[in-house]
Amino acid sequence: MSWTAYLPMLWHGAIVTMTITLAAIVCGALLAFVFGILRVEGGPILSAFALCYTEVFRGTSLFVQLFWFYYALPLVGLSFDPITTGILVLAAHVGGYGAEIVRGGLLSVSAQQLEAARALNFNRVQTLFRISLPQAVVEMMPAFGNLAIETLKLSSLVSLISIADLTFAAQSIRNITLDSASIYSVTLVCYFAMSLVLMAAVRVIERFVRRGDVFPRGGHS
Repeated sequence: MSWTAYLPMLWHGAIVTMTITLAAIVCGALLAFVFGILRVEGGPILSAFALCYTEVFRGTSLFVQLFWFYYALPLVGLSFDPITTGILVLAAHVGGYGAEIVRGGLLSVSAQQLEAARALNFNRVQTLFRISLPQAVVEMMPAFGNLAIETLKLSSLVSLISIADLTFAAQSIRNITLDSASIYSVTLVCYFAMSLVLMAAVRVIERFVRRGDVFPRGGHS
């Protein structure tokens, strides 16, 4: 049987890959903003906690994290299905790297802007959401775009815990047909196509951010 008969399997795998990737990016972005803001505004204790989080997930192998969450956590009574595990691990990975992007963006806001906020009697929350974040998010977007693409590529690791993603489907079809060249060429094109869609979505979000549709621009008391 020709490998083309298995295209529906590849299509299903691509949907699973994109679903896991998007879920991980959204959840990871939330973690990134929470821990990134804590690094800058959280005070000594919360800042130290956020630092521990970012260092653990940036400083350890995603491969090992995936297996630890899937095989070690059940030993202490925490068990997740494979897809939930894949999303959680990828989201934690995005959050760890993204928190540093957020921290860098917040620290890039000029001291003059912060002094102006104090002169207007803005409190810390007002300064964060009306002055710092509207400017910092614009600077963060290219780095977050790169992180989103990296997350898509790293999502192939979830096939190791028996998730029927695109990589898992490709490997299964290759084992049946023994046609490595055709299968992996199509898989390569699929990942490239998904990365183009992802980057297009990031650019749309970036346009909204630059127009001020995500965070309101400050300057009024």
